[in-house]
Amino acid sequence: MSDEEEYSGDDPEFIKRQDQKRSDLDEQLKEYIMEWRKQRSKEEDELKKLKEKQAKRKVSRAEEEQRMAQRKKEEEERRQREVEEKKQRDIEEKRRRLEEAEKKRQAMLQAMKDKDKSKGPNFTIQKKEGFGVGTAAMERNKTKEQLEEEKKISLSFRIKPLEVDGLSGEKLRAKAQELWETIVRLETEKYDLEERQKRQDYDLKELKERQKQQLRHKALKKGLDPEALTGKYPPKIQVASKYERRVDTRSYDDKKKLFEGGFDNIYKEVIEKTWSERKDQFSGRQKSKLPKWFGERPGKRAGDPETPEGEEDAKVGAEEEELEEEEVEEKHVEVEEEEEEEEEEEEEEEEEEEEEEEEE
Repeated sequence: MSDEEEYSGDDPEFIKRQDQKRSDLDEQLKEYIMEWRKQRSKEEDELKKLKEKQAKRKVSRAEEEQRMAQRKKEEEERRQREVEEKKQRDIEEKRRRLEEAEKKRQAMLQAMKDKDKSKGPNFTIQKKEGFGVGTAAMERNKTKEQLEEEKKISLSFRIKPLEVDGLSGEKLRAKAQELWETIVRLETEKYDLEERQKRQDYDLKELKERQKQQLRHKALKKGLDPEALTGKYPPKIQVASKYERRVDTRSYDDKKKLFEGGFDNIYKEVIEKTWSERKDQFSGRQKSKLPKWFGERPGKRAGDPETPEGEEDAKVGAEEEELEEEEVEEKHVEVEEEEEEEEEEEEEEEEEEEEEEEEE
């Protein structure tokens, strides 16, 4: 029996407790719903604020991108304008230099014409008598002191002394300024050339090092020594692949003999070796002899061996002797043919000598 069945119906205490429980549950539920609504409103407010921030950030980002694009456009226009201005300045500077050079050239030509009209040249070319290969060799074999002395004499003719006598202060300052600008220009050109030479030397060293590294990697890929391709002389041409060079350990002479027909010789050697082994095996076998009670075999002659194997050995020996005799005869024939050829050559030489004597 349960409590509800025990306290049922008319018990006021039970009804009061049930009402209290329901009211407590209702209050808890109301509190939970209020807390949930507060939390929900709080989350909605935060989400709304985040969305507003996101919208503001999008607007600010769009404005910033627009400003960056405008700034980039202005920078590009300014750069293009500077490039065009620089190009125009270079063209004008080049035109000005060409005009100045042309004016100087015209002035020099006019001065030379005036000088030619007023007087003759300030130097004389003396004709060297007997100028030839010997004189050119003497010119090349001059000592350092002689060349230095000739250089000083030549410079004394070419470089005119600085004439500043009788010049006013303004002209002296202008002359000094001109000389100073010349010195600055020459030093600037010298410095530029030195820096250019340094850069070129560095580039050459870097390129050589790169080439060396590439050749090392190439040699390693081919299975060669790393320094094989970086030497003074080029490497030998490889006639075999990387696999053959590592697996085939035969020397170059052996490979050359194979290429020149050595395979046939090797095949013959293998065949001869095989037959010689079989022959030794056959000759070394246990020879069977006829029993004594068997009697003499029919057809046996005086001096014949006792067994058929002995007859075979005798036949083999006779064949070998015949082969040796044939080889000796062939050698004799070859020697006789060589002697005949030598005699014919001697006779031809004698006939030619006689014909030459008759012609003389």
